[in-house]
Amino acid sequence: MEKRNILSGRFSLRGKMILLISLLIAAVSLLFASLLYDLISDTVEDQAGKRAISIAHSVAEIPELQDAFSLEDPASVIQDIVTPILEKTEAEFIVVGNLDGIRYSHPEPEKIGEEMVGGDNERALRFGESYISKKRGTLGLSIRGKVPVYHEGEIVGVVSVGILNDSVQTLIEQRARSLWLTLGLILLIGIIGAVAISNYIKRLLGNKEPEEISDLYSRQEAILQSTHEGILATDANGRITLINTAASQILNGSPEMVQGGSIDRLLPPNIGLGREYQGREMVLGNQTVLANQTPLSGSGTYAGSVITFQRKSEIQKITEELSRIRQYANTQRAQTHEHSNKMHVILGLLMNGRPEEAIDYIQKENNVKHSQLKFLEDRLSDPLIQALLQGKQIRAEELGVKLFINPDSRLSHELSEEQQDAVLTALGNVIENAFDAVRGKADGERAVSVYFTDLGNDVLFEVEDTGGGVAPSTFSHLFEQGFSTKNGEGRGIGLALSRQSLAEAGGEITYEEGEDGACFIISIPKEEEEES
Repeated sequence: MEKRNILSGRFSLRGKMILLISLLIAAVSLLFASLLYDLISDTVEDQAGKRAISIAHSVAEIPELQDAFSLEDPASVIQDIVTPILEKTEAEFIVVGNLDGIRYSHPEPEKIGEEMVGGDNERALRFGESYISKKRGTLGLSIRGKVPVYHEGEIVGVVSVGILNDSVQTLIEQRARSLWLTLGLILLIGIIGAVAISNYIKRLLGNKEPEEISDLYSRQEAILQSTHEGILATDANGRITLINTAASQILNGSPEMVQGGSIDRLLPPNIGLGREYQGREMVLGNQTVLANQTPLSGSGTYAGSVITFQRKSEIQKITEELSRIRQYANTQRAQTHEHSNKMHVILGLLMNGRPEEAIDYIQKENNVKHSQLKFLEDRLSDPLIQALLQGKQIRAEELGVKLFINPDSRLSHELSEEQQDAVLTALGNVIENAFDAVRGKADGERAVSVYFTDLGNDVLFEVEDTGGGVAPSTFSHLFEQGFSTKNGEGRGIGLALSRQSLAEAGGEITYEEGEDGACFIISIPKEEEEES
């Protein structure tokens, strides 16, 4: 292991690629060269043998040479016939012998009359065959063409034409030299190509080494899987290409949420892929989440999206706290605005010399506020819902809306923390929707009424407005995420979240047609007290 680490640290990725590709090209080139060299050698030797046997046939068929075998001194005639032929061909020797293998011709005249060397004449002399052999003679190793000589239909001798092996090898080396030059050029081109390829791949990898990439991948995978925020990535077709552990846990129970599955059925209708948004509340699968989406692009075209999300319940306490602070801030702002207006009225009365009217105005306003606070304190035991309704009353005065709380309302049942949070979310959204619904009405016609009770087995809140109601064709879509009867970005979330929050607390929200507008009913079952 230590040795491998030392070797791996000695070469960079670029150096390794150049070395490995070059070695591969060199190995292939050497193998190819070896095979081609053998082919060249066999070809040259085969050509030499064919040339030798062709010359031997030509010599053996010379009539004068055939007739010379019947003379008393055949060598004197045959040597003169063969010598000019030998000078005009590439053969190293042309030897003619009789049936006993005695030479009648030879390049070295002093060897005429001696026995032929090599012992490879039998097939020609006994069986009349023409063939090629490779034997060592007096002139050295040679490739020979053997052809029998006939006279009057009978074998009388043999012609042996030889090309020395040294000459053949010289020819092979000459032809192989161009082969080695070509292979060297191929190897050089291969090395240049290896350098270019390694540089290109190194740039694609951000000039990082494999160890750095592996370490980076391991770190990113650890970060991805250890984060509590759900993360998933999709391709351009909406197929999930990556999903971390947190996302799988958050969306547990959604069979679509597996790698390779489609995300389309989980997204609301008006929130598709390719749209960027941050901190959007939505119902994803069967969970209420806060989601962010960032589109990805490759070569200028849409390549997919990265969606991050977290359970709303996990940050519910922070969200609720911030929501309460915002409600308190709105209440304070409204009270400040209202107080400022009333102070101006009192100041005007005093400046006009009407102190008695100023005192009456102060007493009247004090009685109204005291009456409103007293009513909510007496009829509503939950302090947070009290604060919500007080804030909505001041908000209604700012908008010129009459917020009427039914005098028969009463709620003394204590809600659990989860139920309380669900009611605050749903009631706040429904009342705000009611304010929006009546804004287009004339003065005096903008009214919203609230009724609450804990009689029976459920805690009920009823909010009714004079805004004209909802078209019957949209009843079935009211609580779907993304659906809204109002125009504008980011609409269609409040009722869906209200229904989800109530469902998690065991409650529900329903819609009914009111006398002059819409009527929403929020119901929460009472929790049975444990018997002591």
